[in-house]
Amino acid sequence: MQGRLTGKVAFITGLARGQGRAHALRLASEGADIVGLDLCAQIDTVDYPMSTPDDLAETVKLVEGLDRRIVARIGDVRDAESIRSVVRSGLDEFGRLDFVIANAGIMPIWGEHSDTMAAWQDCLDVLLTGVLNTIEATYPQLVAQGSGGSIVITSSMAGVAPMMRTLEGRTLGLLGYSAAKAALVNLAQNYASILAAHHIRVNTVHPTGTRTPMVVNEVMANHVVKDHPDDLKALVNAMPVDMVEPEDIAAAVAWLCSDDSRYFTGSSLRIDAGASLR
Repeated sequence: MQGRLTGKVAFITGLARGQGRAHALRLASEGADIVGLDLCAQIDTVDYPMSTPDDLAETVKLVEGLDRRIVARIGDVRDAESIRSVVRSGLDEFGRLDFVIANAGIMPIWGEHSDTMAAWQDCLDVLLTGVLNTIEATYPQLVAQGSGGSIVITSSMAGVAPMMRTLEGRTLGLLGYSAAKAALVNLAQNYASILAAHHIRVNTVHPTGTRTPMVVNEVMANHVVKDHPDDLKALVNAMPVDMVEPEDIAAAVAWLCSDDSRYFTGSSLRIDAGASLR
């Protein structure tokens, strides 16, 4: 398959479903081979169902259906060695690495365990330290290759705007989620600065509500739509859509990986249907 990413290799965390799967399929459709990981297990503070090994197997099947190769493993971004192990497997298979999509995420922001310090800490561990671990495990290979590259970090509109309007909607999990997503902007800017001399670009993407299992689930429906409808006003799209699709985010990620964005770095890209205008 010929495309603008032919011959390239992308490493993706949170690969099994949602945005991670969409990124894998979009990049593969443009010619890239894929390496990635997903926890494929439940975290105690997360009340909606997380990904499973079957989800990861489905992503593998779909990528291979595009006639691309994929190395997919179960792994945990909170564990730096877990990431390094998958990266080594990918390098053994493909011999190079070009793009890093730090996408793995959780949302323990509503539900039974959301207003606990454990939820706050899990957000920081997965969403912030997990991204740090991912970049630290991959950027040395990009530098060593000497051919540049792109690192894309999944942030959120929660990283640039308040997500809470009422005391009833406030949880420690949502505070942790928002704080971590905001911190990713600074993290990306620092990595962009130190890696620019190597033609390695680092950017964040900031989706509005996206139609994935992390957002479309019973916890979201019960605890926000029914119990705290006023908090839905914290994120209102200017365009007449309730959510965007994961493929919309994947299209932006593909652009950030391509040479079409070769001088775009240290920036925050909002795919928000105009939510920032409201």
